Amino acid sequence: MSYPGYPPQAGGYPPQAGGYPPQAGGYPPQAGGYPPQAGGYPPQAGGYPPAAGGYPPQSGGYPPQGGGYPPQGGGCPPQSGGFPPMPGGNSPWGGAAVGLDNLSNPGFNASQLSAMTNQITSSFGGMNPSPGMFSQAPTGYPAAQPGATGTPPNQQPYGTYPQPGGNMPQGMGFPGGAAPGQPMPGYPQAPPANPSMPSYPGSTPAGSAPAPAPLKPVNRGSIRDFPGADPLKDVEVLRKAMKGFGTDEQAIIELLGNRSNKQRVPMVITYKTAYGKDLIKDLKSELSGNFEKTVLAMLKTPIILDVYELKDAIKGAGTDEECLIEILSSRSNAEIQEINRTYKTEFKKSLEDAIKSDTSGHFERLLVSLCQGNRDESQNVDITLAKQDAQALYVAGENKVGTDESKFNAILCTRNKAHLRAVFHEYQQMCGRDIEKSICREMSGNLERGMVAIVKCVKNTPAFFAERLNKSMKGMGTDDKTLIRIMVSRSEVDMLDIRQEYKRMYGKSLYTDITGDTSGDYKKILLKLCGGND
Repeated sequence: MSYPGYPPQAGGYPPQAGGYPPQAGGYPPQAGGYPPQAGGYPPQAGGYPPAAGGYPPQSGGYPPQGGGYPPQGGGCPPQSGGFPPMPGGNSPWGGAAVGLDNLSNPGFNASQLSAMTNQITSSFGGMNPSPGMFSQAPTGYPAAQPGATGTPPNQQPYGTYPQPGGNMPQGMGFPGGAAPGQPMPGYPQAPPANPSMPSYPGSTPAGSAPAPAPLKPVNRGSIRDFPGADPLKDVEVLRKAMKGFGTDEQAIIELLGNRSNKQRVPMVITYKTAYGKDLIKDLKSELSGNFEKTVLAMLKTPIILDVYELKDAIKGAGTDEECLIEILSSRSNAEIQEINRTYKTEFKKSLEDAIKSDTSGHFERLLVSLCQGNRDESQNVDITLAKQDAQALYVAGENKVGTDESKFNAILCTRNKAHLRAVFHEYQQMCGRDIEKSICREMSGNLERGMVAIVKCVKNTPAFFAERLNKSMKGMGTDDKTLIRIMVSRSEVDMLDIRQEYKRMYGKSLYTDITGDTSGDYKKILLKLCGGND
């Protein structure tokens, strides 16, 4: 019997005299292992010993992300099984599974044992078998050795940045096997294709296999839950910080900077319950400037923060197109759909109608497409279709007079991110130019910025935000609104990765640039959100 995935075995027992069939050789040590854990959270400061209490269930936050990439792991996990024990019997070899002990003359007697043992010893290269060594088959494979040869290199999808290190989740294995004592993990079904999505020839070629749905992305934020946080004690700290003459801003920074969003938001209702006063109004009366704006942003749920940022981007004489593009191109389907519902509840008008009333042309169509929250979020990659999409983009842009913007819109707003990375790779191979450069050559203004933002988010979302942060602090003056929005909204999502990309792209840390571009309590709370220096 052969076992798939293992090379043919050499060596083993020589044919034995006396009617025994040749014994098969053992398995070599397994190669592979997990890469060392990388990254981590900065140490938590401040707080008090764990106390009783908890929070009521919160609503209005983001549902779990639908996308993201699982940690890359090399090699095979340790095998949990092995050969089953051979049945016992009177034979000194542990019993014959072929029924030799039932034969009247099996062709073996005790006097031959010594000679046969010598033969086996020589085949093991001089090893001295201990008594009972051959009475039972091994119960498992040898432990896998980290860094052994034969481990396939980590594979990165097209155009992505190296994934943060991390071990495979406990109990996870290859399909068809499970860790001891653990149920076999299954892959969730990919979301069904939207019937209204335009179909492309060759979308389901023979032999193509869908990739498994991604695992829930690992939290790479700089802020996490504070263990044992008590909302009553927290609001007491805030009340004391604002009571009497002056304000203890440092106490506010230490408290809010060491609590996650789901621990901060309930403080608003707990404060009113305990003291009969409005926490937001009290903070507004005690704080000012960008420090006040940052603190108030930290007391909103991620959904509410996005909704009010979008509202501010649309209202008034001008439009903050960069904000619209940033939010709609970087959020998941579930997040965008929740934004739509909350926007309608808060302002009695749909986000789509608000966008249509404030934008026009192909840029309006791009934003309307994005605000549907209907992108394919599976990880399926069809290389044949990717080549067809790359060809379609080339024909719609570089290979014609003028540009078919609708073709770019249809592909960039509907295809899943893994597929789009394959499309960008095929496009580069086809015409020798990066898709971003082609978009910049073919389009202009807000449409160009919107299309390029989608491409950058697909390729590397943390790098997209690192660039946005650098731009907000570069040159004369600071775009504080963008700086606050990104620092607050990404602090519990991927801030550690943003810091890593910032250092790679600009040769200095995000912490250093924030320190040099801001001041006072505003600087202190931004550095808390940043989480550390790199």
